[in-house]
Amino acid sequence: MSTSDTPWAAIRAAIDAAHAADPQLEDGVPAELRYADRVEAWVCALLPDAGPFERLPARCQHLERWAIPRDDYPRDRPSYLRWRRDLGARQGQRARELALAQGLDEAQAERLERLAAKRAPKDDALAQAMEDAACLVFLEHHAVDFAGTQPSDKVVDILRKTWGKISPAGQEAALRLDLHPAVKELVGKALGA
Repeated sequence: MSTSDTPWAAIRAAIDAAHAADPQLEDGVPAELRYADRVEAWVCALLPDAGPFERLPARCQHLERWAIPRDDYPRDRPSYLRWRRDLGARQGQRARELALAQGLDEAQAERLERLAAKRAPKDDALAQAMEDAACLVFLEHHAVDFAGTQPSDKVVDILRKTWGKISPAGQEAALRLDLHPAVKELVGKALGA
């Protein structure tokens, strides 16, 4: 299947229809649909030449995340990591299923699955851009609420680990963000500033 006859719009619509079923709303919009928009926007900012395929895994970062609730797992680190692994596997599988149903070829569907499941090689530029985008969305839109629920030393540790996952280009973008003052202070502590 050539790029010109790949049904990109249909695949995107199928992914977004899955996001639209998210029961959690953010300002009246399904939360994961809004999240997909934000991650995709960052991937496009970080990879200006991103084509239709590169946008798809960005939209699948939290695909049907509500289907595996965090509360179904104990509140310890090993269980958290198992939950994240289970989420990744499921979202990769669902991304692949949705894309194949709309006519994506098997090789591209497999790559989409690996990227959505976060199983792509560490040196994969698209996988790194997706990681950067997820971290930037967290800093920009979710860190302030998260920081309000956790001890500050734990948040600083998480921000330090988050920073280590971000590429130099992503770090530059993060430093340009207009962060909430509380988040900016915590990021400063995480970076030793």
